[in-house]
Amino acid sequence: MESIIKMEKQLKAISDINRLKLLACLKQGEVCVCDLVDVLQVSQPAVSQQLRKLKEAGIILERKKGTWKHYRLHEEQTVYIQAVLDELEPISFKHCGPSCSTEVGVD
Repeated sequence: MESIIKMEKQLKAISDINRLKLLACLKQGEVCVCDLVDVLQVSQPAVSQQLRKLKEAGIILERKKGTWKHYRLHEEQTVYIQAVLDELEPISFKHCGPSCSTEVGVD
């Protein structure tokens, strides 16, 4: 029963276009939340809320660096989430700059 509950939570988490866009960005590596604001064209708190749902579902991981949080895909995904990730085309975005830069930058 626990696996069905996990499946429901994960499927709900990816059933939103904004969260799918975030996952498409994260396919390229770790990303600062500030970089994702332009992708979704919403406020930083709204982006953080979407990322929180993906994190709670166990799809992404979070790392704090200074005042910013950085996100990346969890290394181990369920088969059905991995299938969705495989189908997503990566989304390019403008890296915000050195104040919150990660080891993996996207231009």
